[in-house]
Amino acid sequence: MARVRYIGREPVTVPELGPREIGPDEIVQVPDERWDGYVCQPQTWEPVEEPKAGGVPVPPPLAKKTTAAAKATPKGAED
Repeated sequence: MARVRYIGREPVTVPELGPREIGPDEIVQVPDERWDGYVCQPQTWEPVEEPKAGGVPVPPPLAKKTTAAAKATPKGAED
């Protein structure tokens, strides 16, 4: 489990973390696979402990597909 700190001003309830309130400056454990969903909100959460290596595989970036036909100039179009 990874950990994040709630840096908001008012207590909040995060259904994913259970029914209790999370107070300002409180550190909570979050599932490794959901850590990115918290730290991508820097106005609300800050990272404390990243997910463990080998915990959740990081998918490779998607490759952009290009086709030669899309780049080729049709015959007669040079005129």
